[in-house]
Amino acid sequence: MNRHSLIKTMAAGVIASGIFAGATASAETTTLRLHQFLPPVATVPKHILKPWADRVVAASNGSLSIEHFDGMSLGGRPPELMDQAIDGVVDMSMTVVGYTPGRYPKTEVFELPFMMTDPIATSLAFWQMVEDDLQQGEYKDLKVLGAWVHGPGVIHTKEPVTKLEDLAGKKLRGPTRVINDMLSELGATPVGLPLPGIPEALSKGVVEGTVIPWEVTPSIRLAELVSHHTEFSGDEALYTATIVLVMNKDKYNSLTDEQRAAIDQESGATLSEFAAQVMFDYDAPGREIAIKNGNNLITLDDTEVARFKQAAQPVIQRWVAEAEGKGFDGQALIDQAKALIKEKSDM
Repeated sequence: MNRHSLIKTMAAGVIASGIFAGATASAETTTLRLHQFLPPVATVPKHILKPWADRVVAASNGSLSIEHFDGMSLGGRPPELMDQAIDGVVDMSMTVVGYTPGRYPKTEVFELPFMMTDPIATSLAFWQMVEDDLQQGEYKDLKVLGAWVHGPGVIHTKEPVTKLEDLAGKKLRGPTRVINDMLSELGATPVGLPLPGIPEALSKGVVEGTVIPWEVTPSIRLAELVSHHTEFSGDEALYTATIVLVMNKDKYNSLTDEQRAAIDQESGATLSEFAAQVMFDYDAPGREIAIKNGNNLITLDDTEVARFKQAAQPVIQRWVAEAEGKGFDGQALIDQAKALIKEKSDM
């Protein structure tokens, strides 16, 4: 069984049962607190973070315990999650990297329009870049445990989007700086907002739609808030967002060799690939909910997708220009990311 098959089997097991046996903590247990912004029913906490934590606990022979704090229950806002881990307010945090705009500029390469093809290969490329550069670079204040992307981003709106012109002036929620720049270039009026704010923003008319992957739509009951969903034909996705699970460096270094080994064993490429596969697999159930609700699913054909790609080119050009001012070669990083994605796709 090859690596992708193994990960897919693991992910299928999560979907089938949602159950992983936890280890019994001993008297010497070290408890780690994991904080994140999604509700506990969402795919990432329920089917990725909690199963991952159970495997870490088991690998540590019960010397570790991981407590989950979902939905920002320890306080603060999603953009503060990185700093909470850096400062030791929490031991671990999971977040969308772009919720902290401008802090992790090289990571943004994976968010560029139509960069992502296969989310699993893209996640492995992201993790490879973390290992080769980013851990010692823009993530130097953190221990990165996993780095991945979600499946293809979809446009979800109250009114149908069947062509590029339909986005003109439409207020759309976007998750990150780069993605909002793309929405603006496509003619929409972007509204930056973390995911938990989407239902209220739609209900109050602050936005007329949002871009998110299918997998997370059930957790915010999106199919009941909008009626139209626009997908893109072809292998390249309109966009994806980068996601990380990070840990306070001092806390990680304070653990025993056995405890660090348990975390390392279940993290890195293993966690990144697993998380991407689970999120991608859960796109289908989210999509099915919209279909059963009688919503309108629109697929743009290759000709229209090409128009979107052309319209999005200035976003890439601006990002490359900005990279120079931040001390790195943006075009070289784009080329590297594309080469890594292709390499991981061929594995």
